[in-house]
Amino acid sequence: MYGYAMNDPISPEAEDENPRPASSTTSADKKRSTSDSSPESDRKKMAARGLLLVTLLVVAAAVLAIPSVSASSAIFPVFGDVYPLGVYYVAMNIGDPPKPYFLDVDTGSDLSWVQCDAPCIRCSKGPHPWYKPKRLLTDRDPLCVALHSGSAHDQEGDQCDYDIHYKDQGSSLGVLVADAFALRFANSNVFRHVLAFGCGYDQQFAIQNPQSVTDGVLGLGAGKVSILSQLSDQGATKNVIGHCLSGKGGGFLFFGSDFIPSSGMTWMPMSRIASGYDAYIFWLELWILSASKVLTCFFKRNYYSPGIANLYWGTQSLGVNQMEVVLDAGSTFSYFESQPYQAFLSAVKTDLSKKPLEEINDPALPVCWKGPKPFKFLTDVKNYFKPLTLNFVSGNRTLFEIPPEKYLIITKDGHACLGVLNGSGVGLGNINVIGDISLQEIMVVYDNEKQQIGWIRTACERKGQSKYGISSP
Repeated sequence: MYGYAMNDPISPEAEDENPRPASSTTSADKKRSTSDSSPESDRKKMAARGLLLVTLLVVAAAVLAIPSVSASSAIFPVFGDVYPLGVYYVAMNIGDPPKPYFLDVDTGSDLSWVQCDAPCIRCSKGPHPWYKPKRLLTDRDPLCVALHSGSAHDQEGDQCDYDIHYKDQGSSLGVLVADAFALRFANSNVFRHVLAFGCGYDQQFAIQNPQSVTDGVLGLGAGKVSILSQLSDQGATKNVIGHCLSGKGGGFLFFGSDFIPSSGMTWMPMSRIASGYDAYIFWLELWILSASKVLTCFFKRNYYSPGIANLYWGTQSLGVNQMEVVLDAGSTFSYFESQPYQAFLSAVKTDLSKKPLEEINDPALPVCWKGPKPFKFLTDVKNYFKPLTLNFVSGNRTLFEIPPEKYLIITKDGHACLGVLNGSGVGLGNINVIGDISLQEIMVVYDNEKQQIGWIRTACERKGQSKYGISSP
C-alpha cells in the first residue's frame, strides 16, 4: 500500500544501532554508595550537584538558541527561470534504486506524474529515461477514488486510469502507480516514502514539443492525491509547503513548517472561491522555447487563493473590484480575466504614450515594446512602468505589490514584454492567476494545517542552503 513509509534511513552516516551494554553497577553497590556518608562527601556531592545544575542550564540555553529544525521538514533546490526556460523544477529521486526525475513545481494541481515507459505511446524526450512502472494501483484505491472525485468512475478492481482532455485539444493518458520517493529531511537522514503518482504514457499537445526540460509534474495542491497530502497523511511532515523563486533563476522549495520565518510574514486566510475554475480539468502553461510558444496542459482542481482583491496601477484605482485571485507556481505568467486585463493594458499604453517606447511584435509574448536602444536588463526599463497592486478586501485590506520587474521580461531581441496575459482567451473564466513571474523574490507559504497563505519579500537565491542537503541535479 502507498499509505505506509519505509522509514529506514539510507544515509551511510547513521549511528550504530547495536544495543549498548547495560551498566555493571548492582543494587547492592547503589545501596552502599548511598549509605556511605560523611561531611566531606556531602560537601563534594553538593558541589557536584551545583556544577551539574550549571551545566544543564548552559546546555538548555544553547539548545534554545538553535533554530528548531526537525526531521519532519525537507528542503529542495529549485532550478529554472521564467525566461527563457519558462519553468521552475525540482529533482525527485523515485524507485529502488532511486533514479532522478525533473518535475515541474505546480501548486495549482494535485496529481504528480512522470512520462512513463508502459510502453510510452507519445512522449517528448526528457532529461532522463522514461519511468518504468512496478506497481499499479487499482480503481478501488482511496487515492484513485479521490482523483476521480466528482466524476463517474466504475470501481471494478482494475487499474486506475486517468484520461484528461484539454481546452487546446491536447490530452494526457496514464495510470496511477506507487513507488518509493527518497527524500532528504532537515536532519540529513534520507527516508523512502511510498507515494502514489501518475504514469503518463500518452501525451498529446496542440503544438508538439520534441524536447522537454522536465520529466513530469510535481502536484502540490491541497487535494488528497497530492504528494504533500500523502506525506502528511503518513505523518512524515506537516501539510505545509513553501517556495521561493529567484528572479536570477533557481530558488528553493520546502515541505513542513520549520523554514517559515518567525516574524515579518503577511498572512491571509485561504479562500475557497466558488467558481467554474475548480471544475476545470485543464490548465494552460506558456513555455517559451527557441522563441516558439508551447501550450502545455495539466490537471487542475485544488488551488490556493488568498481571496478577493481590487486592482491598482500605481496609486490609481483601475475600477476593477472583486477579482478572484489564485496563486499558482505551475503557471509561468500571470493571467487576468478580460475586464481587469483590458483596464491594466489601457492604463499601461496611456502612460507609455508620452515615453520613448514603441509597441512592437515579438514572438515571445503578445504585447511588447522597444526602446531607443535594445534593453539588456529589467532595470533598464522598469522606470517606464508603475507597480501593480492587489488590495485584498478581507482582513486588514492586505496589499500584494507587483513591481514592474515582476510582470515584465526582456527578450533575446532586447524588447520589454508584458508577462500578464488575457486569461479569458484561454478559458479561465473569472479567475485571475498570479504566476511565477509575479512570485519571484517572495517566499510564499501554503499552510493547509492552519488554512492560511503567507508571504514575505526576500532574496531567493540558493546560497547558504547546502547545510540542508541541497545539491545540483
